[in-house]
Amino acid sequence: MQHNIYIYMIIMAAVTFAIRALPMTLIRKEIKSRFIRSFLFYVPYVTLAIMTFPAMIRVTDSPVAASIAFAVAVLLAWFGVSLFGVAVLACITVFVAEFLMMM
Repeated sequence: MQHNIYIYMIIMAAVTFAIRALPMTLIRKEIKSRFIRSFLFYVPYVTLAIMTFPAMIRVTDSPVAASIAFAVAVLLAWFGVSLFGVAVLACITVFVAEFLMMM
């Protein structure tokens, strides 16, 4: 069976365009519903979490070390540590946890 990659690219472009253009053309008034506004506010954060979490668990040698680092990162973020600090300390946590698991 012969596949034409250009058909796939055209379909992908049409779907991407529709996702971006339809809300802009169909919704012209300000959204007044508190529920919908709060839902739309949190969509980027949820999308980022959904894309990041599986990659974080799979990138380490041990899912246990990744889970420990995730817990440390959540606690650090909860207590207001900067994004850079959370990232650095989570990386150090993975390194130490994997080192201790190898011993």
